Amino acid sequence: MKKLILGFSIATIIGFGFTGCATKYQSQGFTGGYEETQLSKNVFTVSFKGNGYTSSTRAKDFTLLRSAEVTLENGFKFFSIISADSSMSYMTTSSQYKTTGSVNNMGYVNLNTRQTGGMTFSKPSSSNTIVCFENEPSGQVSFDATFVAKSIKKKYDIE
Repeated sequence: MKKLILGFSIATIIGFGFTGCATKYQSQGFTGGYEETQLSKNVFTVSFKGNGYTSSTRAKDFTLLRSAEVTLENGFKFFSIISADSSMSYMTTSSQYKTTGSVNNMGYVNLNTRQTGGMTFSKPSSSNTIVCFENEPSGQVSFDATFVAKSIKKKYDIE
């Protein structure tokens, strides 16, 4: 009996380690993250994909943060978003059923069925196509990349 309890505890800990947290701000990996594609000298597509514990707001914020960082990493100070897209994909885990039974001294059968699984997770993704500028452009909405990066990092306590 002790082995079964210990095995369950380890499986529970491992399960929480992999599935219990929203996607961190990180480069694209197994649990999601950001990536970018350079389209021209000052135009980029930046995206972020979250896991089943990531909110759509978090995905949009991390896309905006990566947009600011890409701007700064490429020697620019400002960026404008010329196209933005958000989507949600859904994943449902499989259901498993286990039935156990017993017969009492009167000959009656007692059955107990237990279902596990069957949970649905939503996985948000967000992308921006941005144009970067050395100076603040006039006549269009633009973002100060340094300000955006500091603001979002503070919100999510990212160093």
